[in-house]
Amino acid sequence: MLGFAAAAFFFLAFIFNAAEVDTNDVFSSTNLMLLGLTLLALHVAGLGTTWSSRRRRR
Repeated sequence: MLGFAAAAFFFLAFIFNAAEVDTNDVFSSTNLMLLGLTLLALHVAGLGTTWSSRRRRR
């Protein structure tokens, strides 16, 4: 799920950069790309996945 959110932030950053949308410093295309990279790193680390690393054995 975090991978989809990262893709959305990358897409928004691309649109803001391509359309040269003038935003404040918080929503700049660079900050959106960094937020997307953070979400992608969390996804790769396994934070947003449906698989559980703990399994019970009986």
